[in-house]
Amino acid sequence: MNKIVVIGCGKVGMTYIYALVNQMNNVDEIVMIDIDKEKLEGERLDLCHTLQFTQNNITVKVGDYEDCNDAKIIVITAGIPQSSNDRLKDLKANNVFYQEIMEKINKTNFDGILLIASNPLDVMTYLAYRYSTLPPNQVLGTGTSLDSARLSYYIAEELGISPKSIHAYVLGEHGASQFVAWSKANIAQQDINRFLTDKQKEELEEKTRNAAYEIIKRKGSTYYGIAMALQRITNAILKDEEIILPVSNYDRDNDVYISTPCIIGKNGIKNRIFMELEKKEEEKLSHSIAVIKNAIQSVYQPK
Repeated sequence: MNKIVVIGCGKVGMTYIYALVNQMNNVDEIVMIDIDKEKLEGERLDLCHTLQFTQNNITVKVGDYEDCNDAKIIVITAGIPQSSNDRLKDLKANNVFYQEIMEKINKTNFDGILLIASNPLDVMTYLAYRYSTLPPNQVLGTGTSLDSARLSYYIAEELGISPKSIHAYVLGEHGASQFVAWSKANIAQQDINRFLTDKQKEELEEKTRNAAYEIIKRKGSTYYGIAMALQRITNAILKDEEIILPVSNYDRDNDVYISTPCIIGKNGIKNRIFMELEKKEEEKLSHSIAVIKNAIQSVYQPK
C-alpha cells in the first residue's frame, strides 16, 4: 500500500494533499498530522466529499505518528511562515520543530522516503537527515525544482512559447544565493543565448530569485507552486520514474544539502547528475554551499 503521511497541514500541506487527491497517481492513503485535530477532521471531510468526482480511490484520514510505521513517503511542511526575503531568518525556530518531529518519527519503524518542504529548505533537509536514522538517499528536499519551474515560466513568457519547451536549471540554495546554470540552458537543443540577451538573462534570473517574495507581498504566502512540486516528486518516487529533477540532495564532499539535478526513483535519490559548469557558475555554487554550511553550523552541533 502506498501511504503518504503529511506532517504540517497548513496551506502548503493541504494544497499538496488536494493535488494528490485530484490528480492521477499511485497513492492509496493519505494521513494528515497536525496539532489542531478538529480542523483536520474538517479538512478530511471536505476532501472526502470530492472523491466521487476524482479518478482516484484514495483514503484520507487524520492520524498520528504511529501511522509513519508503514508509510512510503513522509512529507514535512511544518514550520513557521516565511517572515522575510531571507529564508535563513526563520532557521532557529524551525530547528526546534524538526528536532521534535524527528524524535517522534525515529520511534517508529519508518524506512521510506522523507521529503522536506520547510524553509530554509536546504538547511532543514540537512537537519532532517542528521536527526533521522535514514541514509541520505532517502532524505531529500524540494530544492530548486520550483525555482526552475518559475524560471521556465518567465523565459516562456518572455519568448512567447510553452514553459514545457524550456530546459534550464536553477541550482544551489533554495534562497538568495541560488543561480541559473545558463551555460547548460537550451530550447529545442539550441543554446539559450540564441534567444536571450545577457540583460534579459540577468533580469529573468533576478525575477526568479524574487518570485516568492512578490507573491508573499501580494497574498501573504505561496503554496500552489510548492504543492505541485511536491506532487511531482511524489509521483516520481511512487512510480519509480527515474526522472531528473533539481532537488536538495546530500553532497558528501561538502557535508551539505544543496540542489543539483538528480535521478529520482523508488528509493529516493538514485544518482546525482554531474554538470560541467562554467567557472563563474562554479564560483556561485561554491558560494551557495558556503551560505548553507554557515547556516547549518549556526544551529547544529554534531554529537
